[in-house]
Amino acid sequence: MKRAFVAVLAVAGCASAPPDPDAAHAMDALEIAPYRAHETCFKLADGDRLDWTFDSRAPVDFNLHYHDGPSVIMPVTLAASYGSAGIFQVIVAHDYCAMWEAGPAGAIVTYRVKPIRAAR
Repeated sequence: MKRAFVAVLAVAGCASAPPDPDAAHAMDALEIAPYRAHETCFKLADGDRLDWTFDSRAPVDFNLHYHDGPSVIMPVTLAASYGSAGIFQVIVAHDYCAMWEAGPAGAIVTYRVKPIRAAR
C-alpha cells in the first residue's frame, strides 16, 4: 500500500501546468553556435502585438516570421544587428516566430519577447 501511494505522488509530481500563452519568452546570455539559429514562437491573433527586444555580443540576423504554406513571410528583418527593439502589430492571425541567426563567430544573445493581446 505504501509503495502505491509513493508511486502516485511521484507521478503527480511530474505533472505540470501547460505553458502560459501570454508569458514572455526570455533568455539571458543564450549561446548560438556558428551558423545556427534560435527561435521562439507565439500564436497571435489579428490585433495582437509582439513586444521584442534583444542584445547580442556579435552581429546576428534577426527576423519575425510566419509560415504560409511553402512560403515564409518576414514582416521584420534586420541584418548583422547587435540589438534592437520594437512592437510589431499583427494584422494576419498566425503562429509568429522571432529568430536569431548567428554568423561564423556564433553569438551570445539576451532577449525578451512578449505577446500583448488585443482587447476581445
